[in-house]
Amino acid sequence: RKQEKQTREMALTLSDEECKQTICDLCKHFYDQGWVSGTGGGISIRSRNKIFMAPSGVQKERIQPEDCFELDTAGEVMAKPEKPLKLTACHPLFMHAFNKRGAGAVIHSHALSTLLSTLLFDKEFSVTRMEMIKGIQGHGYYDTLVVPIIENTALEHELADTLGQAIDAYPNTFAVLVRRHGVYIWGKDWVQAKTHAECYHYLFDAAVQLKKLGLKPDGTEGFGAN
Repeated sequence: RKQEKQTREMALTLSDEECKQTICDLCKHFYDQGWVSGTGGGISIRSRNKIFMAPSGVQKERIQPEDCFELDTAGEVMAKPEKPLKLTACHPLFMHAFNKRGAGAVIHSHALSTLLSTLLFDKEFSVTRMEMIKGIQGHGYYDTLVVPIIENTALEHELADTLGQAIDAYPNTFAVLVRRHGVYIWGKDWVQAKTHAECYHYLFDAAVQLKKLGLKPDGTEGFGAN
């Protein structure tokens, strides 16, 4: 726990270059997981009074530190890459997590299981009695983990209002699913955001597999069920 605390303290005080390099490293890692393929998805990290965002429309596994945008805490661009790159269209959605939840990092994933989960559940994704639920802050094995699902729009930035409303309506969530699209996940720093993302994706995967097996993900079916 002491080492984890030290890691998180370091994550909150990264230098500008460390933030940019961390974004590149995580984008490569997430690409390998199948979360940000086809230039989709992204990540943003806040450190002290600055916010850093990966650019839009690029191969996420190949971005370099100098490709990242630098913003102030109001979401205004302070520094742009020298290359002709665009600020991510996820920008207003990332800002909701920063402003409404005090997030230190936000991840946007296009993993297949995130899309499939939104086709299996209506307004809310929910699971219980799964060990990885414990990896989400404030949740335990016997708790019901709930993730709100909002409807997709033709343009990413048009999701901002409904995502903000979902964040307000579900104070215990660290994620919002977007129907037929993907998910936004955050944490108090990049370490927790990554941990949350891995746990949420595991749970999305598990729910999809359980449905394929004809079992409900609510802990009422299968050996050891209620």
